[in-house]
Amino acid sequence: MDHFKIDEFSGDKVALKSNFNSADPFPASTHIDTLHAIIKKLNESNVSDLTLAERSGMGNTRNVLEKMGVFELSDKLDFEVVVLDEEDKDKWVKVEKEGTHWVKGFYISKIFLESDKVVQTCCLKTHRFGGHFTLSLKNSVGIVAKRLPNGLYNYMAELHVSPYQRLMIAEINKHYNVDLIVMDAIHAFITKGPEQGEVVEPNLILASADRVAMDAVGVAILRNYGVKTGISKGPIFELDQIQRAAELGIGVKSAQEIELVPLNDESDGDAESIMKILEE
Repeated sequence: MDHFKIDEFSGDKVALKSNFNSADPFPASTHIDTLHAIIKKLNESNVSDLTLAERSGMGNTRNVLEKMGVFELSDKLDFEVVVLDEEDKDKWVKVEKEGTHWVKGFYISKIFLESDKVVQTCCLKTHRFGGHFTLSLKNSVGIVAKRLPNGLYNYMAELHVSPYQRLMIAEINKHYNVDLIVMDAIHAFITKGPEQGEVVEPNLILASADRVAMDAVGVAILRNYGVKTGISKGPIFELDQIQRAAELGIGVKSAQEIELVPLNDESDGDAESIMKILEE
C-alpha cells in the first residue's frame, strides 16, 4: 500500500468496500487478517474517518458481518460499519437507466459518492451465477441497493436474470470512483464461485487504482491456474465485464496499457507469466 501514496489520504473521509457477500470462509469472503492489515495502514495514514459499508447477497448482511468478525474488528481498530440493507431511502442516489442495460436504473449508496477516497478489497474467484468472474468490478454490486426501504422492486433479481448481467456490472462502476484496490489472491476459486469452488493458491497480493487492469490481471491469474469456466479462452479484453468497463472509460482499454510491477524477487516469475497470458 505504501506504493500508492496513502499518506495523501491523511485527513480524508474514506469509504471501504470489502467482499462479504456471504459468511463463507476465504476466498469466498475477505480474510479478516487482510481487512485488519488494510484498515491498520489507513489508520496509520491518519484518515479522518473510515467507514466499511456492505450489502451481502447470500445471507443477512448484519449476521454475515457478525460471523466474519467485522464488528469485533471495528471495536478494536475504531472504524464505523454500515449495514447497507438498513439504510434509509435518503442514503441512496438514483442512477437513471439511460446509457445502461438496467431496466429502471439503480441506486448507489451515498457513502461511496460522498467520501473523499474509496478503497476496495476483493477476492479472486469465478462466479457461476452469470457474472463469470467476481473481482473488483463485480465487488461493486455490493454498493447497490437490492430494494429501497418499503420498495417492491428487486434490483438484484433483475441483475441476476438479465442476459446483460455482465454489462450491468460494468455500468455500476461508471458512477463512482475507486482510489485503491487490494486483491487478496493468496487463494482463489477456479470453479463455481462465489461462495465455494476448487481452491488454488497463487500466493499473491495485488494493488491498483484501475479496476479494469485489476480484473484483467485477475482473469490472467485464474487462467494460469487452470480456470475451468467460460473465461478460460479468448482475448481477456473481449470478456463482457472488462470490455464494457473499458468502453465506459473506467480503466485501461488494452493489455498493452498495463504495467505489472513485481515488488519482490518471488513475484518476478508470476508477473512474467501473467503478462504473457494477458497479451494472448
